[in-house]
Amino acid sequence: MALKKDGLDLSVELGPLKLKNPVIAASGTFGYGEEYAGIIPLKSLGALITKGLSLEPRKGNPPPRVAETASGMLNAIGLENVGLEVFLREKMPFLRKAKCSVLVNIFGCVEEEYAEMARRLSDVEGIAGLEANISCPNVKAGGTIFATEAKLVFQVISKIRQATSSFLMVKLSPNVGDIAKIAVAAEEAGADAISLINSLTGMAIDIKTRTPILANITGGLSGPAIKPIGLRMVWQVAQAVHIPVVGIGGITTPEDALEYLIAGAAAIQVGSAHFIDPRASLKIIDGIQVYLRANDLSSVSSLVGSLKVG
Repeated sequence: MALKKDGLDLSVELGPLKLKNPVIAASGTFGYGEEYAGIIPLKSLGALITKGLSLEPRKGNPPPRVAETASGMLNAIGLENVGLEVFLREKMPFLRKAKCSVLVNIFGCVEEEYAEMARRLSDVEGIAGLEANISCPNVKAGGTIFATEAKLVFQVISKIRQATSSFLMVKLSPNVGDIAKIAVAAEEAGADAISLINSLTGMAIDIKTRTPILANITGGLSGPAIKPIGLRMVWQVAQAVHIPVVGIGGITTPEDALEYLIAGAAAIQVGSAHFIDPRASLKIIDGIQVYLRANDLSSVSSLVGSLKVG
């Protein structure tokens, strides 16, 4: 499945999942793929990850739910989505023709919902695997976020693993004390890969009215401002687990992507950058090739984890 240009091998392996290149369109910023199909050739991407999907449709939070910040943005969309049945009926026909690997981002409020989503998506034609967003409150645990406790992470990922043999990537929250411990729990529960980081919790205030800018009060911070945090956490997790790590957080340029790869990420996801430049992923793919040629490297894999310390 290797994609070679000018002798360059851009292919990457995320455990059992093989991608033509390491650049993935992140969940939440790329819709269901169709929204960008008239702007970029989806077949050029390593993969695309759908907007987060739940068993039942969700309307999300009331507006305003997006706010611009210095070098980033806050969002409190509230995981709005069409629900599983509509997704399968109305979105999958297009995604089967996308000519790139399609991962479905799933979430739930209890372990059983995650397992049911995984089970029902397992044998759907055109789906290469799942990304589990565990930055959700566990209603059975009094609203504790799944991703913040290693025990809860192990429990929910074990449930998903029991429900499917499909490729399973687990998306981790940065709002924890020991990210490596959380990642190890996901690996031990059966994850094939780890993706991080999800957005950081933040807020913004209108000083004229002295009210929160977001109706939800708090939201998720993403964009260039969080890259140093994402980079640090990817580096830590890559040293702690034996499964591939996918880097997310503030990647807007080829240089950003290269930093993540050097830190230990086997692939990267591009998110908020698509709001500024819908063709950001393509430019990053091109920039990676330029770097490989300039440094006499024949493959992306030779770059992964090449950070020199000490």
